Amino acid sequence: MSKPKFYLTTPIYYANSRPHVGSAYTTIVCDVIARYKRMCGYEVAYLTGTDEHGVNIERAAEKLGVTPQQLVDKNQQIFRDLWKLLGISYTNFIRTTSPEHERAVQTLVRRTMARDKDLPPEKRSIYKAKYEGRYCIYDNLYVSDTPEPANCQICGRPAELISEENYFFRLKAYEKPLLDFYRANPQWVQPDFRMNEVKSFVEAGLKDVSISRKTIKWGIPWPGDPEHVFYVWYDALTSYMSGIGYGEGDIESVRHGASSASAEKGAPSGGRGSSPSALGALASEGLSGGRGFSPGVSSDASGVLTPEGNAEFNKFWPADLHMIGKEIIRFHAVYWPAFLMAAGLPLPEKIFAHGWLLFEQEKMSKSKGNVAYPEPIVKAFDELTGAKVGNDALRYYLLRETVFGQDGNFSREALITRYNADLANGLGNLASRTLTMIDNYFEGVIPELGPANDAMEENAAHLIKSAITYYDRFQFSECLQEIWQLVSLADFSLAHEKPWKQITEPNGKELVGPLLYRIAAAIRVVSVLAHPVIPDATRKIWEQLGQTDDLDDVDVKQLQWRGLIPGTKIGKLEGAFPRADKKELSERIEKMENEIRNPGAAVEPSARANKTDASIEPAAASTAAPSATAATSAAAGAAAAPAPANAKITIDDFAKVELRVGVVKTAERIQGADKLLKLTVDIGDEVRQVLAGIALAYAPEELVGRKVVIVVNLAPRKMRGIESNGMLLAASAGADGKPVLCTFAEDIPAGSKVK
Repeated sequence: MSKPKFYLTTPIYYANSRPHVGSAYTTIVCDVIARYKRMCGYEVAYLTGTDEHGVNIERAAEKLGVTPQQLVDKNQQIFRDLWKLLGISYTNFIRTTSPEHERAVQTLVRRTMARDKDLPPEKRSIYKAKYEGRYCIYDNLYVSDTPEPANCQICGRPAELISEENYFFRLKAYEKPLLDFYRANPQWVQPDFRMNEVKSFVEAGLKDVSISRKTIKWGIPWPGDPEHVFYVWYDALTSYMSGIGYGEGDIESVRHGASSASAEKGAPSGGRGSSPSALGALASEGLSGGRGFSPGVSSDASGVLTPEGNAEFNKFWPADLHMIGKEIIRFHAVYWPAFLMAAGLPLPEKIFAHGWLLFEQEKMSKSKGNVAYPEPIVKAFDELTGAKVGNDALRYYLLRETVFGQDGNFSREALITRYNADLANGLGNLASRTLTMIDNYFEGVIPELGPANDAMEENAAHLIKSAITYYDRFQFSECLQEIWQLVSLADFSLAHEKPWKQITEPNGKELVGPLLYRIAAAIRVVSVLAHPVIPDATRKIWEQLGQTDDLDDVDVKQLQWRGLIPGTKIGKLEGAFPRADKKELSERIEKMENEIRNPGAAVEPSARANKTDASIEPAAASTAAPSATAATSAAAGAAAAPAPANAKITIDDFAKVELRVGVVKTAERIQGADKLLKLTVDIGDEVRQVLAGIALAYAPEELVGRKVVIVVNLAPRKMRGIESNGMLLAASAGADGKPVLCTFAEDIPAGSKVK
């Protein structure tokens, strides 16, 4: 049985500079939708790409002393590299300088002209005339039809005066067809208030638009009139079709309509030669005729939508979703449907125009210098936590923090806070505690649930339905809030029932087993539902739950609470979301962003960044026989080289170290390791697994219940394949360096800070 199709697109990003977090926002949202749709059983085509023509490219290249082609070749690779870093699962990448795109643009205009060839000139959709008016080179927008000075309605900059002969598209003739279409399809543009904006714009009256330029040379040549190149919007919008094979069909006009198709797909075209007209060939294929249009044009008897498209195009067009920023809604919701109507091709099913991602309450703009870049965020998170979490951290924050469709505010502080609260202390901590207890109490095997139907199971069933509904509506923030309710409920169950205490009772396993099954089942449900948003961590947790199916292929709409099979052997345990130090991480991100803004400049690191972190960050464990104190440090992942005896540290250095009171809940020996013990330590808001090199000084059973001092903000460290999340403080006594644990004479609760 064939899968239903779903085709979505990002905007085709202008390749004149590096993408920022705002660009990443749209692309990440589309990736979330693509992953979700695959998990719903769809065959997904996901297109992104780069718009590489226009006067901005020409001017930027001239300023840099390179050719336009050299500039876009470099910049498009930056986009590809970023999407790879962010794990974007696109299927198609289109460049507007590629030969297949040139062929598609020329084919579309030929098709339109062929349909109108029997009409009088004043009725044809495309015509040639003189243009004089104001044009914004920054937004590629004709601002006014008079020579009087005017500012761009979008960016506010003064528009330039141009006077030249152009090819025009008779947009005014499409006022009524567009309004009729909007009335018949009131949900076509989302959110609803954007649809109202579009209708108001069209109702105010449309003007014909230029679709070619004669004064610039960097663009696709007009077929039969190579002095003209296509104006950016007719060029760029067609990429939604060229990227999936429009213009690559087998009719004679396409075969002879552009540069050789033997070039690598997505590679730039070498020349700008014009192509012979194929109006007659198009007409002979039955493409000429009236200008009527029916949304959802059906294919012919052979199943072919249009002979100019290849099999992929005829399968996936029309697009199910164009995802765009609100500033380009006019071009997508007015120009693009009119171009398609004129060509007799079906319109996309939906356009969603989301809000801006603001930085300090202003739209991100390179000219204003208020731009945040994704690469420093991802890399700094990964480096400072010692785990691959940066991608998930950014994705989760962007979708959780902003109500999709409205403007949102980007803040590094809010990003790190959200990461620590929801991911590190929330899902990550819940998974780590639960799986560690299953490993310790049930030999790493998922226990039996028992007969009870409890509130958590009922909540999960309701939550699954709600999350799917929110995904379908693109209500991502609400969806994540719903999913994290199950995380909170599971956390509450652990805190309330205290399985680490119950396990010490005579019937401990009978009490703890069903509880840990319910928590593990909740984690499994969360892993499936959150996978489109945080794919790296959910895949890691999924495997630790012992699940062998590919998480990408799990049918989210068939998700069941009891899909976790008792008796399943859990996988190798590894922390999903180590905590991040807010100040240190923020400074590292800022430093890396400054290096992007000022390439090659000597960036002065902050005083904090200059100080060595050897006192709090793990170093390689020594292969020499360590002293007892060094063994303790190594076991916790912090065997740093000692500082000189007379070295002084500041209070700021000491403040980096977070010390807390912990209570040892369990202790056991590690096979093959004479000096190491594996402990679980309650630090108030979570239970940590810690390795300590104290086995020669303490028997495991005498440690249970003991209060200790633990360093809680060390990066996790693995030894003998087991992860340690902290370090116990101990003195080194006697000539043999016997470790003596720091403890307390007074009663003090777990989690209390040590200062």
